[in-house]
Amino acid sequence: MGGAGTLNESLKAVNYGGQISLIGVLTSGKGEISTGAILMKNVRVQGIYVGSREMFEDMNRAIALHKIRPICDRVFPLESVRYALKYMETGAHFGKICIQL
Repeated sequence: MGGAGTLNESLKAVNYGGQISLIGVLTSGKGEISTGAILMKNVRVQGIYVGSREMFEDMNRAIALHKIRPICDRVFPLESVRYALKYMETGAHFGKICIQL
């Protein structure tokens, strides 16, 4: 993930047939792009638009109005981070895996 200023670095790092997601324009909206690397590595480059501030505020109002809460699968104490990561690797969880600080 990155922007125009780091795209060529991402193209060097991505595996053949991999994907690069462009999120925002933190580095700038312009930059030289190695289109050859995209073609030769069969890379998928996808832009992700996260919405405007107005959309963000609308979403937060809807979350508050409807009392939407994330699904939390398990909560691990901080000293059990290793077990939380192992649990996440299994893929057996449904929802968030949380670390209690």
